[in-house]
Amino acid sequence: MFTRRKGQMNFPKLREEVLDSNLDLVRQGLVLYTFGNVSGISRADGVVVIKPSGVPYDRLKPGDLVATDLEGNILEGDLRPSSDLPTHLVLYNAFPGIGGVAHSHSEYATSWAQARRPIPCFGTTHADYFQGAVPVTQPMTDAEIATNYEENTGQVIVRTFSGIDYESIPAVLVANHGPFAWGPDAKSAAHNAVIVEAVARMAFFTTAINPDAQSVGRKLHHKHYFRKHGNHAYYGQTKEEK
Repeated sequence: MFTRRKGQMNFPKLREEVLDSNLDLVRQGLVLYTFGNVSGISRADGVVVIKPSGVPYDRLKPGDLVATDLEGNILEGDLRPSSDLPTHLVLYNAFPGIGGVAHSHSEYATSWAQARRPIPCFGTTHADYFQGAVPVTQPMTDAEIATNYEENTGQVIVRTFSGIDYESIPAVLVANHGPFAWGPDAKSAAHNAVIVEAVARMAFFTTAINPDAQSVGRKLHHKHYFRKHGNHAYYGQTKEEK
């Protein structure tokens, strides 16, 4: 499945960042056992670093992570990369502004994915991070599942974002599967994965309390989103003030 083209390469900073981002999923309770994966990319070098397949998080070391190019050829590492690598590569190739991808099977976000329902924006917590509902993909066809399944998982995500800004809604639910999130780097991708789970949980309780709950109004949604994003954001401290 993967071609090895190993050479003398080393990306210690990217490896450390990707390892810590994978462990963020554990620290935040988003994964069990060997579930999930995070990757990061050096755009300048065309190198992706990703968790190896099936290795428990408590045994992971920076040297265990696998480095590949954007075609999936292994550049560095003795272990097999995550089986979801082709999905990550499709996203890196289609979304040039991202620097990290995170995938989990977190309980609440996965429940929305299994229900094939987007996560509505019911309030300002969701609006702080996503400029709209977190979308859900169409179910994959039998043909897509039978051949190049992981690559086609990426393609169904890309199709879902036709007409949606992947930077203002940095996450998706793959129908009957689970959430993928991304960001400008691996840490941001893991952070967004945590936020997806949080808003999925709140949305679940909102619909349980009031099945007729309505999405937040457009003005309030935009107010909260643009407090944190864009040229006129004013939430937090500037670099000079820190």
